[in-house]
Amino acid sequence: MRDATDVVHCEDFTVSAVTCRDDHAGWSAAEPAGEVLVDLLARAVAQVAVGATPTGPADRAAVDAARAAVPAEHPDSAGLVPPARLVGVSPHRLSRAFSREVGMSLTRFRDRVRVGRALDRLEAGERDLAGLAADLGFADQAHLTRTVRAHVGWTPAALAPSTTGALPPGARRAGW
Repeated sequence: MRDATDVVHCEDFTVSAVTCRDDHAGWSAAEPAGEVLVDLLARAVAQVAVGATPTGPADRAAVDAARAAVPAEHPDSAGLVPPARLVGVSPHRLSRAFSREVGMSLTRFRDRVRVGRALDRLEAGERDLAGLAADLGFADQAHLTRTVRAHVGWTPAALAPSTTGALPPGARRAGW
């Protein structure tokens, strides 16, 4: 619903009436609440049966903006609320649209970007894992270690450059 005047009137836990206006759904006046609720339930079931809610141009634009903010290290790219505020949508909407459009959550995407940076720095000779964790926005070295292991199957210590300066074979997984 976009504009609800009397959303729902309840007496003794019985929903009795709803007054709303939604240009897309066609509701325009007071209607029995049961009919409105049945209509809403039918739409929800149809969306689940077909798959995720389609993403519109506004959602795609919000996802694109959030997706660009993460690698650019925008100050509002951490968490979910700041990026949603940055792109002008609710956190719930950004979360759902991001997963639909990108195929992973915003958190997973952000972690992939940070793990990629960690791998680059390890490959370049970085040895201070606590400093690396702090620079990349991890809570601590243990958080860095868990996240890197979850993404590439190796700990940062195992990925630290050997005498040859190269990462162990297979350290970068396909798709990176």
